[in-house]
Amino acid sequence: MGKTYDAVIVGGGHNGLVTAAYLARAGRRVLVVERRPLVGGACVTEEVWPGYKVSTAAYLCSLLQERIVRELELERFGYRILPKDPAFFTPFPDGRHLLMWAEQKKTCEEIAKFSKRDAARYPEYEDFLERLARFVEPLLLAPPPDLMRKRPRDLWEAARLAWKMLKLPEREVVGHLKILTQSVADFLEPWFESEALRVTLATDGVIGTFGGPRSPGTAYILLHHCMGSTGGHRGLWGFVQGGMGGVSQALAASARAAGTEIRTDADVERILVRDGRAEGVALKGGEEIRARLVVSNADPKRTFLGLVGEKNFDPEFAEAVRNIRMSGCSMKINLALDGLPQFKGWPAAAGVQPPHRTTMHICPDLDYVERAYDESKYGQPSSRPMLEMTIPTTYDPALAPPG
Repeated sequence: MGKTYDAVIVGGGHNGLVTAAYLARAGRRVLVVERRPLVGGACVTEEVWPGYKVSTAAYLCSLLQERIVRELELERFGYRILPKDPAFFTPFPDGRHLLMWAEQKKTCEEIAKFSKRDAARYPEYEDFLERLARFVEPLLLAPPPDLMRKRPRDLWEAARLAWKMLKLPEREVVGHLKILTQSVADFLEPWFESEALRVTLATDGVIGTFGGPRSPGTAYILLHHCMGSTGGHRGLWGFVQGGMGGVSQALAASARAAGTEIRTDADVERILVRDGRAEGVALKGGEEIRARLVVSNADPKRTFLGLVGEKNFDPEFAEAVRNIRMSGCSMKINLALDGLPQFKGWPAAAGVQPPHRTTMHICPDLDYVERAYDESKYGQPSSRPMLEMTIPTTYDPALAPPG
């Protein structure tokens, strides 16, 4: 019989690696099993063509909690963020453009080209989101209270959160409730009159989401994207030096330093269950690994219906898992270019210009984005999709050969 571990983690994605690192630092004997030859899941850097190192899935970083970076000492293991500034660039068909910066004053000067009223309101808007973010952010690292179990600690935590919200000004309470349910279009409309500003901000509410700007719930997605930080600057995103694999490699190094074992090319066929408890995993090929705890980094459907098996759950639970919506909605294309793109309305100039160092959007107005979503609702790729583009080599030239 082989080793027995305190915990075996199915999948070496960044969430699994964070879990492994914390468990190992708590003195547990941990094994990570990953089916691919490299760890990282969707957070990887791969050399898809000779000399071209590409973040093949995730492409920007901001939502990795600073507490995790600090406690797992990720910078000691090579993690480095290259802050992205400017933040956004949206060119419009009439030749105008909106360029948004990390510095609020510069952003307001850009907004004033479209609306002086919106430029005056923008600082208030940022302050409002900051207050909401400060309220919500601590919840991201805390287990949510389970009111159905009616345990005293869950009821106490729910009451504490309710009291914390009730102490806020009435407008703040209304803002909290609205942003959890509203569409991003409805949320932004009372704030700003400029369609150029609205659509640029709305991209954070729909990117990577099976929904359009008028879909309920997209306002919270906007807030969620604003809760990240880079270099202590709220809402600022950045590139990871070496590509997104730099996150996973630092996490793996931190986990290994704490004693975690990581096995790649180890494809889990099923999670072993006895008397209603998980007791390990079986790999394809027949090897069985025993553990007191099994943690799955796979999605709920693959975990519960596939690896564990429906027979181990009540029919109601299995049906609830089957009904989880998991609709793909985005496609990513990685390109090697022989030159930098030029934009209508931006003065032609040699070398890297501010638009090249930001997130570029092709979405002239909210109706354009909504129509792109309409086609996807019927199983069709958008004929005129919303595009989001970045050029990582403007920050990290080592990702590609010269030229």
